[in-house]
Amino acid sequence: MLALGWWLAPITLYHLLPLYFDAASWRELFPAANRPGRLSFLWMRWIRESVSTLLPVAGVGGDVVGARLAHQRGVSGAQATASMVVDVTVGSATQLVFVLVGVGLLTAGKTHDAAATAWGLTIGVAIFAAAIGIFVRLQHNSMFAILIGWANRLAPKSWMSNFTGRAEAIDEAIVATYRRRLPLSYSSLLRLTGWAIGTGEVWMATRVLGHPLSLIDSFTLESLSSGVRGAAFMVPGALGAQESGMVLFGALLGLPADLSLAVSLAKRVRELALGLPGLAAWQWVEGRRLFDRRTDEANLTS
Repeated sequence: MLALGWWLAPITLYHLLPLYFDAASWRELFPAANRPGRLSFLWMRWIRESVSTLLPVAGVGGDVVGARLAHQRGVSGAQATASMVVDVTVGSATQLVFVLVGVGLLTAGKTHDAAATAWGLTIGVAIFAAAIGIFVRLQHNSMFAILIGWANRLAPKSWMSNFTGRAEAIDEAIVATYRRRLPLSYSSLLRLTGWAIGTGEVWMATRVLGHPLSLIDSFTLESLSSGVRGAAFMVPGALGAQESGMVLFGALLGLPADLSLAVSLAKRVRELALGLPGLAAWQWVEGRRLFDRRTDEANLTS
């Protein structure tokens, strides 16, 4: 980590590039008539990632915050929620493609350990692909209406009556988003590009550490370690999982364990450097809204 030194700053700032592509991908899922600007989406995506990375919210808390921020920007609640659900699906599907390419590149190494690991990864990818397929199927079959129906069995109907109409609106918005095939395809391409560009972070770190990996090996390490991180979404920040993945796959690519761990820790530094200000920005936005609401209520009662 001391060897990285001031290089942690450009490595951290580099992450803004894949973050921009992620934001642009999310933006494509909104109807052109009422979508906020690109900088607004970059800002929302930054806060969304900060929440998911640094808070113990099982990887979905940031998505909820993202939908709320989009709604605050003038998007209907149903459309904001629908775009978030589809964006999560697009992110998962493109990540599987990203990991599959990494598995193929690892297999091309033709070492016994790499081939055995690749087979295990392929089975894992197949399981997650099936899970995504089921998730997409549910989205096309009134997923939110089903969830509200289950909730009605647990809570009084009077509590859930206000949510029934909203659930139907969200389900309709989700189906409508999938029907816009061209924006959906473009969104997927942008998201896949973001995954691939993230390779530069590993490439830069290994060069500074004096054990440079080629772009292909950097791509392989980034894709496979991201797959491990995605599988460990229930673990806050994928703590431990990311480090283990880096060490395991780094060893297959000839990267010593201490340097693999240093690369992972460089990512952690980036998460803190970008995430803590993101959390502060989120709290400022919510605090200002709460203050404005209380001020309006006070003015009405006076």
